Amino acid sequence: MRLLPPLLLAFVAGCATIVGTLQLDDRFGPADPAHFDHPPAAVSGAPDYWREVRPLLDQRCVSCHACYDAPCQLNLTSYAGLTRGANPKTVYSSVRLIADEPTRLGFDALTNAGWRQKGFFPVLNERMQSPEANRDGGVMYRMLALKQMHPGPDSGAITNADLDFSLDRTDTCTKAETFDEYSSKHAERGMPFGMPPLAKAEHQTLALWLEAGAPYTPAAPLPAAALAQVADWERFLNGDSLREQLVARYIYEHWYIGHLHFEAAPGRYFQLVRSRTPPGQPIDVVATRRPYDDPGVPRVYYRLRYSEATQVAKTFMPLQLDTARMERVRQWFFTPAYAVDALPGYEIEKASNPFATFRALPVDSRYRFMLDDAQFIMMGFMKGPVCRGQVALNVINDLFWVAFVAPSDNEARMTTTLLDTDIINLQLPAEHESTAGLLAWRDYAKLEKRFLKEKSTLLAAESKKNLPNVTHLWDGDGKNPNAALTVFRHFDSASVSRGFAGERPQTMLVIGYPLFERMHYLLLTGYDVYGNIGHQLATRLYMDFLRMEGELNFLTLLPLKDRQPVLDFWYR
Repeated sequence: MRLLPPLLLAFVAGCATIVGTLQLDDRFGPADPAHFDHPPAAVSGAPDYWREVRPLLDQRCVSCHACYDAPCQLNLTSYAGLTRGANPKTVYSSVRLIADEPTRLGFDALTNAGWRQKGFFPVLNERMQSPEANRDGGVMYRMLALKQMHPGPDSGAITNADLDFSLDRTDTCTKAETFDEYSSKHAERGMPFGMPPLAKAEHQTLALWLEAGAPYTPAAPLPAAALAQVADWERFLNGDSLREQLVARYIYEHWYIGHLHFEAAPGRYFQLVRSRTPPGQPIDVVATRRPYDDPGVPRVYYRLRYSEATQVAKTFMPLQLDTARMERVRQWFFTPAYAVDALPGYEIEKASNPFATFRALPVDSRYRFMLDDAQFIMMGFMKGPVCRGQVALNVINDLFWVAFVAPSDNEARMTTTLLDTDIINLQLPAEHESTAGLLAWRDYAKLEKRFLKEKSTLLAAESKKNLPNVTHLWDGDGKNPNAALTVFRHFDSASVSRGFAGERPQTMLVIGYPLFERMHYLLLTGYDVYGNIGHQLATRLYMDFLRMEGELNFLTLLPLKDRQPVLDFWYR
């Protein structure tokens, strides 16, 4: 009997959707999901998408509709996100027992028909094209009109019991077919949600554009100089030798989340993607759940795909590609003498462990590559798929400093020895893929304890000759500003600044190569935002271990008599 109310509610909602669909079909014909796969060209008299519409969406919409936690998964940072539409399924879930299928814009479906099969419904009219149809058959138009009818105060958020601004609120994702019922129940939930309405002139701009069928023109072409730089980097990343292929895979697994840009095209950004096609041909993106999953083809090519999406602070990770950076990469990976006899496969147990996958690459080269833009690497822990930061950020303080162990021949020798003898203890939760048991983290606690024991034994032997001191911290080689970082946590997000900022924090992390690499593969490369609660729990608790390891590294720089009191104060 307890199941009866929700089942009855679902039945009534289903009936309302069917009735609404039939009504719209009678008036404007059946929906065509492929309509916006080839966007309507510019319409005479309609506002221009780039000059007039895009700035309005950026100013009033994308602050909420940009990341994985966008209400109803409606991503308004690009035209592709707008035409994809909305989905009532929540990406961030702390009760999911089985991993969900991913719905990443630009990857997991490349047509609107594909998105409809994944549960997305349109917010633009996909039926017959006329001003009336584009008004009545479009959720976006009607949401904006609803706000104009019930505007609320002129400034600040609306205070109303029907409006829930909490992170874990339940979204009400209405379709055009059920909008009449929605508006009668939630008259004050027009868009922008809970905030003042668009100014009359702004509303008129969007209304005219939507009535015209949401016409779109491609972005301005990229400068020839930027296209030449793209070609140079694609050649560099797609060499044929085994060493070149392994190095390219390593670079990809560290840069794929970034917003790559060139001096010749300021404000234009690219994504590094895996493609089935080589440079010079149209990109055929390989969309796997994780960047190291089996691509299903004999060879992948690393390509730079242009992105026209508006960048938002919560996910923005810029990295400039230029000749100086390319030359540094050459020096690290192609100057040292070492052999790559075979390429690693994509078996999950090995691919999820970077120390196994990239064993052939010199440790010093890998570490210097990560240090070169340490701020960028560390930003990935907070701006990648963990954009609902509560998933991982509860395990860090609101402010802490980060320093790094200085790379050196001696450090590389010790780290290589440690990795060669203890690689089995460096497994990561992603080896269970995206559906892990709730108690999986206990196994990793044991592995971490064994790793720290091996590390302590090695360091104890080394410290007899060379006690830890602050000269062992990286100084950026006298010129790199990434040597010192400050992490600020802002409830559900975080930022990374160069230098030691703010008052002296309670805690500080000192990070060496094995710790830095594990953080990257735990929180970014191996983390699946669509994973189940076991995967999320294992990730979160494993990060506790890594944070404590970094804090213990810092304690070794303190006088022996001060270490235990400081540790006791931290964990009181």
